[in-house]
Amino acid sequence: MDIVNAFKGLSALLWLVTGGLFLALLARAGKKQPLKPISTVFLLTALGAVVVTTVAAGLVFVPPQERGVVISAIAPDGYRKEALTPGLHWIIPYAEYVVYYPISKQTYTMSSTPTEGAVEGDDSIQARTADGQLVYMDASVIFSIDPARVVEVHIAWQDRYAHELVRPLVRGVIRDAVSQFRIEEVISTKRFDLEQMIAENLAQRLADNGLILEDFVLRNIAFTEEYAQAIEQKQIAEQRALQAKFVVEQKKQEAEQARQVAQGQADAAVIKAKGDAEARVIQAKAEAEALQLIADVLRENPELLTYQYIEKLAPGIQVMLVPNDAPYMLPLPEMTPAPQQTPTGE
Repeated sequence: MDIVNAFKGLSALLWLVTGGLFLALLARAGKKQPLKPISTVFLLTALGAVVVTTVAAGLVFVPPQERGVVISAIAPDGYRKEALTPGLHWIIPYAEYVVYYPISKQTYTMSSTPTEGAVEGDDSIQARTADGQLVYMDASVIFSIDPARVVEVHIAWQDRYAHELVRPLVRGVIRDAVSQFRIEEVISTKRFDLEQMIAENLAQRLADNGLILEDFVLRNIAFTEEYAQAIEQKQIAEQRALQAKFVVEQKKQEAEQARQVAQGQADAAVIKAKGDAEARVIQAKAEAEALQLIADVLRENPELLTYQYIEKLAPGIQVMLVPNDAPYMLPLPEMTPAPQQTPTGE
């Protein structure tokens, strides 16, 4: 059990007992009964209640995720210079009290979605680009209070630092940064540069006021309806241009393919013609060489031609005609006429 709550509980119990004893004293006084035994207990209980209540009023416990600013009626400036760190502390009862501040991370969101942001409704940030286009941005800022400057934050802002410090700083820094970029750069090529510029400037501005920037998140960028339609039309035109370019490339590829096929066919025809020509040359050379060989053989053996001539004759021939002025070159087959039958009388 928390020691501070224990003292507060004990204080309440003692005051309750003190009240009961007081009523008992009133009852005994009305009946003219002796008051001394009860009065002594009453005085001791009342004194104990006062002491315990005073101790309870002076004990404070600061959780690890918080710091305590002591507001003091007896301090020269009305507060202690140093904030209370986590743990159990003692303050002057009834002359001082503690205001607690979280040092853990906090998130402040500004969004066009009504239920997302810290402010209900459309809380997106309107900003104009360098070329005059209006954009709408959703952003979240994650920040924390510098533990060493809690007292400073309390004096300057109290518990208004989120709505009256963080919110206007973020909106102003975003507008200033967006005004340095063109619309195309904001939505595409330099979005990262934009976020980095916003984070750096915002971190410096928050640090000047005792806050630490943990992270900056540019959640969404939206445009006016007119510009959105223009972007859509541009994208449609780009898609059509890409499609036309694809068709042209396809036709070029088809033409190139047809050219290569025709070239291949022409090359094949040339190769075939060359092959046929070379074959004829080889054949002619072979025939010429064969004729030369035949001529050489006939020159040495003239009778061979006669022999070849006779060999080509039909094998059943019985008569051979030769020139009347040429002698027989070879012994001819026997050409004895067939015997004739003499008819006989009956």
